[in-house]
Amino acid sequence: MDTSFVLTSIVITATPGSGALFTIAAGLSRGMRAGVIAAVGCTLGTLPHLALALSGAAAVLAANAVLFGAIRWLGVAYLLYMAHGMWRDERGLASAADPTGISEGPRISAGRVIRDAVLINLLNPKLTIFFFVFLPMFVDVASDTAVLRMAGLGAVFMAITFVIFALYGAGAARVRALVAARPVLNRRLGRLFALTFVALAVMLALTPH
Repeated sequence: MDTSFVLTSIVITATPGSGALFTIAAGLSRGMRAGVIAAVGCTLGTLPHLALALSGAAAVLAANAVLFGAIRWLGVAYLLYMAHGMWRDERGLASAADPTGISEGPRISAGRVIRDAVLINLLNPKLTIFFFVFLPMFVDVASDTAVLRMAGLGAVFMAITFVIFALYGAGAARVRALVAARPVLNRRLGRLFALTFVALAVMLALTPH
């Protein structure tokens, strides 16, 4: 395994983006279970982008401004939808936490958490272009096994993504009770996450083709 690929992947996945922030928000609002499930969903959300890169369809997306724009604006709309929900919730992110820190509060289905997590990554065309550009840097593209090697590297990247995101979600769950015990901080944190999602939506909207 190329050490430089592993280290680069760790840096990329550890840099907070929409997926990482969603996982942290899930851990804060619903606890450890939701944080880990969100990490699974965000990891699964990278799979279609990897498949497009391996199949060569990423080149079509990169060359088609209309298709790239359509996916990008869907991603912007979904990020704003998430931000709107967080902003309107006056209870704050960790409102359901038990002061003892034992209860994880009202549960939502794993399917719903995974759906939201997958959509956040799926509706981001930058990920497809990222895989299209990133993976060949560590592969001899002239080799007969280039596609298989890129698939293997993609699987490693996904594993790293899951581990780091799960740590984010678990860490957020650990401080959930502390945040919930401070209502003003709780509400402000919810608003901060909402504004952060708006900022990410703006950044995605301004991404040049």
